[in-house]
Amino acid sequence: MAEAQNIPVGSTTAGSIAVAAESTVATRMSAPPSFDVADFPVPHGREEEWRFTPLERLRGLHDGTAAATDAGLKVAVEAPEGVTVETVGRDDARLGRTGAPVDRVAAQAYSAFTQASVVTVPKETVLTEPIRITVHGEGGTAFGHQVVELGAFAEALVVIDHTGDAVLAANVEYVLGDGAKLTVVSVQDWDDKAVHVAQHNALVGRDASFKSVVVTFGGDVVRLHPRVTYAGTGGEAELFGLYFTDAGQHQEHRLLVDHNVPHCKSNVVYKGALQGDDAHAVWIGDVLIEAKAEGTDTYEMNRNLVLTDGARVDSVPNLEIETGEIVGAGHASATGRFDDEQLFYLMARGIPEKDARRLVVRGFFAELVQQIGVPDIEERLIAKIEEELEAAVA
Repeated sequence: MAEAQNIPVGSTTAGSIAVAAESTVATRMSAPPSFDVADFPVPHGREEEWRFTPLERLRGLHDGTAAATDAGLKVAVEAPEGVTVETVGRDDARLGRTGAPVDRVAAQAYSAFTQASVVTVPKETVLTEPIRITVHGEGGTAFGHQVVELGAFAEALVVIDHTGDAVLAANVEYVLGDGAKLTVVSVQDWDDKAVHVAQHNALVGRDASFKSVVVTFGGDVVRLHPRVTYAGTGGEAELFGLYFTDAGQHQEHRLLVDHNVPHCKSNVVYKGALQGDDAHAVWIGDVLIEAKAEGTDTYEMNRNLVLTDGARVDSVPNLEIETGEIVGAGHASATGRFDDEQLFYLMARGIPEKDARRLVVRGFFAELVQQIGVPDIEERLIAKIEEELEAAVA
């Protein structure tokens, strides 16, 4: 794996390409993926997968001292007719099919939840309204598990909205049948003190399409781990992300796309803006093309816009290729300050400075906002961006 970098403002990097003779997904972790917490040592902060994370702010999620409380979360699901929503126990066979936890917090979440929510869209069902899952924290500590499953040739859009105050560790699974199409919009709009650590696993069936849009604004610490694997040829995955990191916040997105079958595609685009002292964003983008994954076509990109002094970005794109028989593979990362030339151009045409800054930042995020496809979420997102910008100049 390429060495992680603290990218200075104004620089552009592209991660190195490693061609490995023998590699497995477990090489990214201090221990192989496992459902057993005991298989993961308590992190001390010097491990590659933890060295950017402020462990002292995880409120005990990493070392087993966090305990679930009665005042944990309120979870509600609104689903169109034809969709099945169930609350199941830990022994349900549909849990854990997309892969095992890859770190201690995810394993702790898997071992500690008592009930899971399973949302099922039957085969060949095409939904015209989104499934909405609201997760609202009420100040407690909780461990959660969510499964969204689409049958063959089903189509659905799912919005998962996180609000309130909580200490939450969770696993979320997306299972796509052959030919299915799933779009998931996960919004992290927590209160300032919330802590949210989660692993998102997607298993993409033959000729299926998966699109993930991750939007992160709130919280003291948010650490998300989206992962994609393929269950058949012809699968496609698009992973989009938008984050706005404010003073004192730590927002970390660690992605893995495992091309484990032939003739699949993936595209990753994450963009972030940062402002304020000690605002810290971390983006780790891993793409693995296994030896058997001939015909793979993949690209990943991360861009960051630093709006004020005192903010820090760590951006690390990694690409491991085990076969030369691919269509294409590439990755890039860029971090820079606010473009003064763009600002001058707009102000020279009579646009006030505050409005000009707002236009530049909205333009930076525009392509990702358009990927959401839910008007009320898009409007709320734009309003949130403008709220953050207003606070910066106040």
